[in-house]
Amino acid sequence: MKQGFIYAICAYFMWGLLPLYWKLFASLSAWEILSHRIFWSFLSISIVVTLTIGWEKIKQSITNRKQILAIVACSFLIAMNWVIFIWAVNVDRVIETSLGYYINPLINVVAGVLLLKEKLHKGQWVAITVAGLGVSIMAFEYGQVPWVSLSLAVSFALYGYFKKSLQVAPMVGLLWETLIVFPLALIYLMYLQSQGTETFFHLSLPIQLALAAAGIATLLPLLWFAEAAKRLPLSTVGFIQYLAPTTSLLLAIFLFHEPFTQTELFSFSLIWVSLAIYSFSTWKTQAKRPIPKEMSA
Repeated sequence: MKQGFIYAICAYFMWGLLPLYWKLFASLSAWEILSHRIFWSFLSISIVVTLTIGWEKIKQSITNRKQILAIVACSFLIAMNWVIFIWAVNVDRVIETSLGYYINPLINVVAGVLLLKEKLHKGQWVAITVAGLGVSIMAFEYGQVPWVSLSLAVSFALYGYFKKSLQVAPMVGLLWETLIVFPLALIYLMYLQSQGTETFFHLSLPIQLALAAAGIATLLPLLWFAEAAKRLPLSTVGFIQYLAPTTSLLLAIFLFHEPFTQTELFSFSLIWVSLAIYSFSTWKTQAKRPIPKEMSA
């Protein structure tokens, strides 16, 4: 349990600090950063797989058409999620990214209703209603729908849905996901090079090395998360996940000095209340479930 807590905190804290990392490359376009992230992630994961799992097991992990469709969907959904996040960070909209990951668990619930025909209990309905009110108030404040937040939340919820149907180890899934979009990323980087518009070789050596470490920055928290998930109940991991958007929100306000109005504070407060209601009602529902005989024996 103690190791699980440490792994979970490290994973979500690192994810929360990612805005600091992506701001190092503010001179690059979001698409160029995304392409480098895919490129270096694929290389990093390939090395790890070669030294640990072996490529034969990777080939055997995808065996049917349904899995192929799921992995393709995961690949493009996570790429879309990454590029929106990177773009938002580098145009000073980190607060919106944190909102997206706060509401992601509630979007997951909505996805379960729409895609899996799951039924919600009363507490979940109340939580979604309160969160919807918070998002609506923020939309009124902005004068438009907070599309960055909703795009991040929806893309990650759909990614989780297809990932669940895929049922492969996290590292195996990420290898397939980066492999599918790797050719597109490589072609894009080669195109920029041929046009003389690439930025990478004009960066200082420390920044080049930092960008090349994008693979490690992607892989490391994922491995920590996988280790945490082995040791902790899912409800505990779900609670710790709020460390990431909280860290990003604090960075946005106190380090990046993004404006945080009273209306935004009120909207975020409604989101936090909805998450508290959701967490409590879910815990209460799980506590009422009878213990299976094989577990109580």
